[in-house]
Amino acid sequence: MNNFKQHNLTADIVKTSNPRIGLIALSTDFTIEQDYRNICHQIPVDIFVNRIPFENPLNHENYLKMSEHIPEVSAQILPNQKIDVIAYGCTSGTIAIGAEKITEQIQKTKPDCLVTTPITAAIKAFKKLSLKKIAVLTPYPKDVNLTVFNYLKENDFEIDSFNSFNLNYDSEIAQVSLESLMTQISKINLKNIDGLFVSCTALKIVDILDEVEKEFNINVVSSNQALIWDCIKLLKIDSSIIGYGNLFKF
Repeated sequence: MNNFKQHNLTADIVKTSNPRIGLIALSTDFTIEQDYRNICHQIPVDIFVNRIPFENPLNHENYLKMSEHIPEVSAQILPNQKIDVIAYGCTSGTIAIGAEKITEQIQKTKPDCLVTTPITAAIKAFKKLSLKKIAVLTPYPKDVNLTVFNYLKENDFEIDSFNSFNLNYDSEIAQVSLESLMTQISKINLKNIDGLFVSCTALKIVDILDEVEKEFNINVVSSNQALIWDCIKLLKIDSSIIGYGNLFKF
């Protein structure tokens, strides 16, 4: 064809009926997006991700800076389209900013959506699994760990031990090997507790949740696992998910 000639075809436009999950991921996070895809790939949901500006190192000041970006980042998840649930993907950032403030900021531009966060989802997961006395593992520096400790105490959980890798950058956290996770977890006193909480959306614990639970005979709740579980529950989806911990068996 030497000259342009367009043939007009008729498209059959079919709207999907799948509920929509919006995910706000930190600009520095290597992990959370992959965890959502891996866990949700057989569930009838559509996942849409937008990233919020964040600067390492991990500290209270940098967490607070994210708050002002939340309305616009939320608005740009399918602009002018309905999102059923929006998940804010930062555990310690939620504690710093406040879960109520995050919900308020998201609903400025997505007023009809439900909102969940890793730490509020984890609290729901603890209650679902009847975890009252827990051990905690994080990758955070000490100042951030103190805020997590205080938050859990304020929500009436007994912390038997608090353990940390003392890392400051998401790039480092995402590179913690699965082998070292298993080794370091084995050093935590897991006797006489109800469960282990592994905090941080950047830590790649999801792939070995089943292995950890079987090896140490303990319930484990992780940030991404709890966040995804809560999204699914908020959508009232009753789907069987195998391979990502006892939480999904309830």
